[in-house]
Amino acid sequence: MSHFSIGLDYGTSSCRAVIVDLSDGSEVAEAVAPYPSGVDGVVISTELPDLARQEPADYRSGMEHTLRESLARAKETRADFDPGDVVGVAFATTGSTPIPVDIAGVALADHPRFADRPAAKAWLWKDHTAHEEAARITELAWEHRPELIRACGGTYSAEWFWAKILHCREEDPEVFEAAYSWVELCDYIVGVLTGTSAPSELRRTVTAAGHKAMYADSWGGLPDVEFLAMLDPALADLRERLYDTAWPAARVAGHVTAEWAERTGLVAGTPVAVGHFDAHAAGIAAGAKVGTFVKVMGTSTCDVTVIEEPAPGELPDIPGMCGVVRDSVVPGFIGVEAGQSAVGDIFNWFAQTVLGADEPARALTELGERAASMRAGEHGLLALDWFNGNRSVLVDQRLSGLIVGLTLRSEPHHILRALVEATAFGARRILETVEANGTPIDTVVAAGGLPTNAQWMMQVYADVFGRDITIASTSQGSAHGAAIVAAVAGGHFESIEAAQGALAPAGTDVVRPDTASAAVYDELYADFTTLHDTFAASGALGPIMKRLLDIRDGASR
Repeated sequence: MSHFSIGLDYGTSSCRAVIVDLSDGSEVAEAVAPYPSGVDGVVISTELPDLARQEPADYRSGMEHTLRESLARAKETRADFDPGDVVGVAFATTGSTPIPVDIAGVALADHPRFADRPAAKAWLWKDHTAHEEAARITELAWEHRPELIRACGGTYSAEWFWAKILHCREEDPEVFEAAYSWVELCDYIVGVLTGTSAPSELRRTVTAAGHKAMYADSWGGLPDVEFLAMLDPALADLRERLYDTAWPAARVAGHVTAEWAERTGLVAGTPVAVGHFDAHAAGIAAGAKVGTFVKVMGTSTCDVTVIEEPAPGELPDIPGMCGVVRDSVVPGFIGVEAGQSAVGDIFNWFAQTVLGADEPARALTELGERAASMRAGEHGLLALDWFNGNRSVLVDQRLSGLIVGLTLRSEPHHILRALVEATAFGARRILETVEANGTPIDTVVAAGGLPTNAQWMMQVYADVFGRDITIASTSQGSAHGAAIVAAVAGGHFESIEAAQGALAPAGTDVVRPDTASAAVYDELYADFTTLHDTFAASGALGPIMKRLLDIRDGASR
């Protein structure tokens, strides 16, 4: 008898379900559902450029469509496929994407009186409206709870849980008061499928809790009431309506309800795993282990690796990371997360907004052919990749992009290559920071859509890094990784490591650096570092980007 598992990946613009054969890791069927609301699935505001929200209803309709379609396609592809042979289901989503909910776990956006209120929707990971609150959390944590902020890499981000909740109190007090609790997307969608949506019943994932909400068992879970009261007494009141325990992703959160079995074609009672983040699941699919650094590359980039505990009860200090958390990637190890807030989004912005291309993907392919033929340094440009702020290592969403060296001879393919190089330089800075703080890396793996669709970009990265880059064996890393988690939660494998060995073969496509190009990029990287540090908040020109954003925001009001 064959056995299968299902992984669902909730990205920025769509969700995807993948069915995996547990005998060999092959992907039997998949289905995709774009989110219908907003612009490419995102609710935005012309008055508030930092706002990015989503409709919770899109998550539910996406789950229903992708599960039903993928199950139907599996039956067409495999004569032996039966939904009863699915051992488990798991989700991997964006984050931090918190959703305000009522006492039953119903999203406030589903209440008619809040349907048109942005604050009642899901606060998408790239919503940066909470930058002031994030700065305040950072300052108070260093003063009163330094252990909390050290585990966050030293700076709390506007992209994360507490900052967004605190900003909701400022943006829409009525929504804040109506919210019984707040739930991350990766937990919310699990609750929907299992009928455990009520905050008192819902099993929360340690991945979101640790990396975004400053949770750790060593200090009693979430930040203490006294600290939260320093931020706002309302946060202290909220804490008791959140959770006391967070769970590793490979544990069972619940089982598919009869209602959702009818709506999707799954069998009622199928185990559903605790939720996970997309990048962490993709890291699992790409073989994340000690010494392996996985880059999950798409609209943004998230980097994950795992390390062994330095000493019992001790967490390492790695500045600029998005959390250093036990059990968050692979249970039994400390998960380290970093990333860049925009990568593919930068290239799409350049093609669509700057060049005005009607078909951005086609324009990027054509420009990419010309950019790929250039020698390192040939265009005379240098850029900073901060077009959506800096996630790592500066953790500053009030930074912006920059291109130096433009002349009347600069051409579009020159600029595209400079932007790709900027993302590679930023990635090298992250990698070097991880290694400089006691985490040696011997293997770099690139996963996600970009490595598959733009091989020349991976050559640039290899040249900038000066080391080999292995391309992951699946382009559906997040969904495939979630399917691995589902197989463990469903009892088919004893551990994530065992499941990785069977379902996540190592990639065989290796991109090797060109020696001459790597030497040029070493010179350019030194200049990038100077530019990077000069425009950082502590640098000589640190205030300039923030002043420009302040002037922009004032003019748009």
